[in-house]
Amino acid sequence: MNVILIGPPGSGKGTQANKLASSLNIPCVSSGDLFREHKLRGTDLGNKAAEYMSKGILVPDEITVNMVIDWIESIKQNTGFLLDGFPRTLAQAESLDSYMNPTNPIDIVLYIKVSVSELVNRLAGRCFCASCGATYHIKFAPPKIHNVCNHCESILIQRDDDKPEIVMNRINGYESETAPLINFYQRQSILKEINGEQTIDSVSQNLQSATTLN
Repeated sequence: MNVILIGPPGSGKGTQANKLASSLNIPCVSSGDLFREHKLRGTDLGNKAAEYMSKGILVPDEITVNMVIDWIESIKQNTGFLLDGFPRTLAQAESLDSYMNPTNPIDIVLYIKVSVSELVNRLAGRCFCASCGATYHIKFAPPKIHNVCNHCESILIQRDDDKPEIVMNRINGYESETAPLINFYQRQSILKEINGEQTIDSVSQNLQSATTLN
């Protein structure tokens, strides 16, 4: 089975991708994994991607798509695969669609859906200790003493990326980018929405059920 798993930042997609791939006994990869692998290997694609990333510029779709296709061809097995967070744009989806053989298509696209308010709660509450690296969440995993690390008693800090206004920008950017993607797979009747506001185990069960029923 060939599976795509997509979801916004804070949806728990990375955790669920690994769990689902393990249960289906298929290989799993994310574009981030591929960027790191190609950079480490010093491939042409990796070097090109690194040039863009070093300048803070998004890696062009063509490079990302070629990395994914290269990975699909390298696994050399008929059991399927799981793509974690790819495609991210409509252009990437169309390129992947063109590559996949009609006899070996994408079977299902699982979309972990989480409300904006819940995403903000999850992402904007994160903080960490710069001294020992311990991580916390104001709501879900708070320190014993407000804003003080449990382990070394240093003052906790919040990354700029985890501040509410930045979190909202990230979510809005994701939604505007992926809305056409959602429509693309809905038209193919292979998109399944999963409620991402349940417990981790419940989301996992729903994802597995969706692949079983497909």
